Amino acid sequence: MKKYSHDFVETFDGLSGFGWDREMDENTVICYLQMFSDDQLMKHLVGRLSEEELEEIYSLINRLLKKYLKDAEYHRLFLKEEHP
Repeated sequence: MKKYSHDFVETFDGLSGFGWDREMDENTVICYLQMFSDDQLMKHLVGRLSEEELEEIYSLINRLLKKYLKDAEYHRLFLKEEHP
């Protein structure tokens, strides 16, 4: 059984764009992140990223996770495991 899913981008049929309203911004970010993390794209792109770009992506994700998730949420939602 798969731990992770990208169902939103597969089923979303609304408009994508940024700056119109909060709901469209949120939906667009979800779509972009799910498209960006696609295995085929990542395999093609990750080797082309500089060390600085890799660190920037990693740092942004970690900063957001630490800021908005409690420890138990981090384990349950991000790591997909029970909190120790």
